[in-house]
Amino acid sequence: MPARKTVPSDYEETISHNGHRLTPQRREVYNVLLDERDHPTATEVFIRAKQRIPGISLATVYNCLETLVDCGLAKQVNVEREATRYCPNVSDHGHFICQSCGAVTDIPIAKEGKITQFLKVPARFSVNNSEITLRGTCPNCKKSNN
Repeated sequence: MPARKTVPSDYEETISHNGHRLTPQRREVYNVLLDERDHPTATEVFIRAKQRIPGISLATVYNCLETLVDCGLAKQVNVEREATRYCPNVSDHGHFICQSCGAVTDIPIAKEGKITQFLKVPARFSVNNSEITLRGTCPNCKKSNN
């Protein structure tokens, strides 16, 4: 198991401010997202959380993930027809998807700001959510193909 990272100090405030209880299951699901940051699916989160909380159910994991997304502590990452993945990086960023191994990696925005500052959004349009996805080959797959 990877070394345990500390849950951000605003976690408890964010959860309770949004009217949710601070449960051990919810905290563990959030810890799973923070531990590896590899954009796991709900099933992968369930498998990892079950190692630490054997009684946790898949339904509980789904409910916890939904709460974390609703509270703004995680984002859903949708890759075409694959299962939804989850990302604890809630800042504006894009994703790089390796077409060989399927790994999903966060891609920071080149300059501080919002994605919409780099795109020409038509006048009077209001952007509530943005998703930028780049596809290609990751360094590990590129190295193994040479």
